[in-house]
Amino acid sequence: MIVLFAAALASACPTGLEGTQCRAVEATTAGKSAVAAAEFEMLAASSVGPTRARALAAAGNMWLAAGDHGKAALALDRALAGPGLQAEQRGEALLDRARVAEAQGDLKLARARASEAEQTIGEDPFLWYFLAGLAIREENRTEAQRAIDRALALEPNEPLVLFQAGHVHHFLGDEARARDFWTRASAADPTGPIGKQSKEALALMSKPVLPKSAQ
Repeated sequence: MIVLFAAALASACPTGLEGTQCRAVEATTAGKSAVAAAEFEMLAASSVGPTRARALAAAGNMWLAAGDHGKAALALDRALAGPGLQAEQRGEALLDRARVAEAQGDLKLARARASEAEQTIGEDPFLWYFLAGLAIREENRTEAQRAIDRALALEPNEPLVLFQAGHVHHFLGDEARARDFWTRASAADPTGPIGKQSKEALALMSKPVLPKSAQ
């Protein structure tokens, strides 16, 4: 996510633009994604230049987190339309736009935006995590392998990357490596959501496949 205005903020927000900014960050911290998105859009409406673009990008990220892909796409497209976002900030917004497109089933647009993002955030392991999953949906075995190898090179012990590596190797038909990656992901996040999902994936692999006549 694009992080705006990293200064510490008091719990009692002031009035005006500073208050809107304050409420947006507080809502983000509290996990109230839709509220945060609306506050960031209010901030964008009263801002110009790079501040407006960053606020729109943050709104798009929050709408994505809230599951409102239509509003996320609109905010991110507005943020990316001008020169307000530069370098990593633009790359992160492009990745968010790719995530929205993938969620909407537009894999061609998702690939295009992620490829643009690679130009500025090519060292971000989450970009390659995303690209690995996208390649699975595209049924592109070569790209899935390339993307997950890059993600693992950048973050070899990250549970989310290990979990995705399990999916990639399952997609490639290498069940032994899929099992190994899911086991490692479970060990790296024993009580967290990734560990739980990894254990569930391992459990599914352990179930015998019954003939159709017995199902």
